[in-house]
Amino acid sequence: MYKTIVKPLMFRLQPETAHHLTIGGLSAAERMPGAARLMHALYGADQWPETAVDLWGLHFPNPVGLAAGLDKDGQAVDMFAAIGFGHVEVGTVTPRPQPGNEKPRLFRLPEDGALINRMGFNNRGAGEMAARLARYASRRVPVMVNIGKNKTTPNESAVEDYLDCLRTLYPHADLFAVNISSPNTPGLRDLQQGDALRDLLAAIVEELELLEEKHGAKRPILVKLAPDLAPEELERAVEAICDSGVHGIIATNTTLRRDGLKSPRAAEPGGLSGRPLAALSTDMIRRIRRLTQGKLPIIGCGGIFTAEDAYEKIRAGASLVQLYTSLIYEGPGVVRDIVRGLAGLLKRDGFSRLEEAVGVDAQAP
Repeated sequence: MYKTIVKPLMFRLQPETAHHLTIGGLSAAERMPGAARLMHALYGADQWPETAVDLWGLHFPNPVGLAAGLDKDGQAVDMFAAIGFGHVEVGTVTPRPQPGNEKPRLFRLPEDGALINRMGFNNRGAGEMAARLARYASRRVPVMVNIGKNKTTPNESAVEDYLDCLRTLYPHADLFAVNISSPNTPGLRDLQQGDALRDLLAAIVEELELLEEKHGAKRPILVKLAPDLAPEELERAVEAICDSGVHGIIATNTTLRRDGLKSPRAAEPGGLSGRPLAALSTDMIRRIRRLTQGKLPIIGCGGIFTAEDAYEKIRAGASLVQLYTSLIYEGPGVVRDIVRGLAGLLKRDGFSRLEEAVGVDAQAP
């Protein structure tokens, strides 16, 4: 139904209009009795014991999560869980509301199976995010909150924005992602470098320890990196992350590269996601796995459309994976298809659980 009816209608609309209609519709549906049950019956992923993951003290019913950027304000968490996502990442959220960059700022590249966005962290602020997440008395799956800095906050003061988000949202999240790698906030990616990264992470980890003591609950935190880091930059960033006590890495955010694109929209400024990012992100996962010697869990993100795509990232070193662009092109059934396919691939290769396949292709050359 999605590909024959819904997608053709949505693709006649401007991408951001379609985005808002989708999130608004799912948010409204959450308030309708039985709607989540119906979505699960239509699209929900089967529960395969071999694809479940236990990590950071959390249970993920399957390894396929929703990447940040789609549900920026946490409006439809339960509906995305009903579709079958094993975890849901909301945001990026900033301490204060902000409108983001000028429109148009979201573009489809159907010839490439890709999107370009330059949204600029448009969101309603951490306070409203906290109020929305507080409404969920129980959750089907873990909820990760992706936090960032406001555009008007200079980098030398960025740490306060991240700490404000943590303080506001700590009681309402299961884990956090630190976004220092979006290409759409000027200067943000500079926070991935050198002393800036070490200072930021030291302050965040110190604050986490205080919040854990205050609330009596631990919240893992991950760092999301850009795929465009040079090898030596990646080495320094991973070293700083490992030294900091942060709990994991998300690889990767969108890319500024435009290699081999066919779409006439390819020259639009912004971050590229989808199929063209697949090999780039998988290569970074493999390199991070080697640099960390497998001691720091990785979430793989970028260009996942099929079970084979997800499996490649798992074998490269990812314990969990995330998608966004393929949901737009393939529809909600893509999660079910990937989870089912992963179960078959694990069985084919003689793995009884997904953890056994993590990093098997990341051995040092």
